Amino acid sequence: MLLAFDVGNTNIVLGAFKGKKLLQFWRFATDESKSADEYGMLLHQFFQYEGLSLKDVSDVIISSVVPPIMYTLQHTSLKYCNRKAIIVGPGVKTGMNILYDNPKQVGTDRIVNAVAAFEKYGGPLVIVDFGTATTFCAVSEKGEYLGGAIAPGIKISSDALFERAAKLPRVELIKPKKVICKNTISSIQSGLVYGYVGLVDYLVRRMKKELGDHPNTKVIATGGLASMIASESEAIDVVDRFLTLDGLCIIYEKNKT
Repeated sequence: MLLAFDVGNTNIVLGAFKGKKLLQFWRFATDESKSADEYGMLLHQFFQYEGLSLKDVSDVIISSVVPPIMYTLQHTSLKYCNRKAIIVGPGVKTGMNILYDNPKQVGTDRIVNAVAAFEKYGGPLVIVDFGTATTFCAVSEKGEYLGGAIAPGIKISSDALFERAAKLPRVELIKPKKVICKNTISSIQSGLVYGYVGLVDYLVRRMKKELGDHPNTKVIATGGLASMIASESEAIDVVDRFLTLDGLCIIYEKNKT
């Protein structure tokens, strides 16, 4: 069994694979203050609840955009799975040519997503990942990572409104029925959700143009709020909830000994 960690700024998504099949996944808060033992106990509880055993873990792979947590998770892997984790980064084979000014600056989550999307859907591609930040990545027809754009995530935008505007309340991120709303809470929700749809559609439209307006360009969305935005977006073709976990499994297959 392969254990795959997708470590984001807000959440860690953990997937257990048997071969290429995702058996189970869990989402929990990213917490730099937790010890290896605390994460180990979380793993034990997750596995026990699903009738799985940590003894069956044969390999571990980790992609992280939170460097301070890496030592803890590596120690967790060694102590509770008896495996040295593969860390996605320099020296790990991805099979993808990174055409970035400095390839080391590209977040590993973006590369993992690109690898998975190209293998699953072909190219050219635009990948939109709705995480703490919203990332837009372009992949060429040949499977080259070309670069992209980064915008504040929709939750960051919501939090900023609450923190910086004295009279505006914190709101639940749900889609109101109309854009023209008649109360403050719905008005904020309208601006956040429909405004974000506009941001996504415009950036994707520009990226597709820069990709040469190729008729077969697919737009893949992933991340926690992907489904809500995709339900209004004219640009998104596919919502793939498990894109990053699938990418970790693909990269593991390219690097296992």
